[in-house]
Amino acid sequence: MEELKIWEILGICALAALGIYLFRPNWRETLRQSREAKSSDWTGLLLPIGGVVLFVLLLIAMVRG
Repeated sequence: MEELKIWEILGICALAALGIYLFRPNWRETLRQSREAKSSDWTGLLLPIGGVVLFVLLLIAMVRG
């Protein structure tokens, strides 16, 4: 793999700085809301993720077998 050129590194740093600048004001509000979240909110997130993981494992098992 070839090394990144200086302008590519600067571009990546600029994008990272822009992302931090845009999302920083919402971090405190997000952390406050996550502390107050009910467990049912988390199950709504974890169930689809678990389904996708199981589906991927099923596909891997089908390819190997």
